[in-house]
Amino acid sequence: MNTFGTIFRLTSFGESHGPAIGGVIDGCPPGIEMDMEFIQSELNRRRPGQSRITTPRVEGDKVVFLSGIFEGKTTGVPIGFMVENQNQRSSDYDNLKDVYRPSHADYTYQQKYGLRDYRGSGRSSARETIARVVAGAVAKLYLKQMGISVSAYTSQIGDIKLENDYKKYDLSKTEDTPVRCPDADKAEQMIELIKQVQYKGDTIGGVVTCVIHGTPVGLGEPVFGKLHAALGAAMLSINAVKGFEYGHGFDVSKRGSEMNDSFFDDNGKISTRTNHSGGIQAGISNGQDIYFRVAFKPVSTILMDQQTVDIHGNDTTIKARGRHDACVLPRAVPIVEAMAAMVILDYYLLAKK
Repeated sequence: MNTFGTIFRLTSFGESHGPAIGGVIDGCPPGIEMDMEFIQSELNRRRPGQSRITTPRVEGDKVVFLSGIFEGKTTGVPIGFMVENQNQRSSDYDNLKDVYRPSHADYTYQQKYGLRDYRGSGRSSARETIARVVAGAVAKLYLKQMGISVSAYTSQIGDIKLENDYKKYDLSKTEDTPVRCPDADKAEQMIELIKQVQYKGDTIGGVVTCVIHGTPVGLGEPVFGKLHAALGAAMLSINAVKGFEYGHGFDVSKRGSEMNDSFFDDNGKISTRTNHSGGIQAGISNGQDIYFRVAFKPVSTILMDQQTVDIHGNDTTIKARGRHDACVLPRAVPIVEAMAAMVILDYYLLAKK
């Protein structure tokens, strides 16, 4: 499937080495002020070549809107947009044409479709996430009107990690470092680790933490439409994501007396003294901050010799060429935010039906 969402829907198209990446946003409410500078800034956070610790592929990633906007506002009809690919080097992938890269999409795509676009991984390339970031930026503009904010940050790279408590950090400082970590000291350690891995031609994984503030009570359905299930599905659809947990997640092997979130009257508003549930109870938002963690594996394409087989099953050794991220975490932060924003807006519109 290439369409995401129920009411607020994104259909994306394009490949890494095709002419363009783009999409159509359907179900977007009319009257949203389209802050083009903000939308472009979100793309700039995702684009390659933004620092020494990301892929050196240089792309402007300038978005062009084709429909659905009049006099600076959304009209309620489908919003079409595209971003041209301008800096492909398809020849870098010639040596991969007839081999299967370990842990990559090559083998499964070939078996499922009978062919594959080996140039930059085609549709399985993370360049596809451009469309998600554009749609997520539009969703953020709507959510901002309702006082809802979505903030993500790099909380772990390799064995360097922040404490699992977002309230201990000033998230306004996330953009102060190229690794998008709000703790300056940890950020420097992460950057140094990425450089070491990059020098060896290897890659490394990590974790992105996301916080959604201002979500109203009542988003989500109690059985098959649970809000955390939708967020999990959205995150697991992102390239290289291997894990999702919300609230205390896997750290719940404790007593109920330790983990229950007690209610109290907070000046006329029902609130909870703790938020181990991560802002979601019984699949429905409870008005507290929603927070979750997303685990990203190391990038599969490494600039080292690897044992594999060719398309005929013959043993062979490959060494990838080209421009690749040693760590996707810095560029993944805006993608996580975009997917979260689309889910929250979609569920908000569903609740209004």
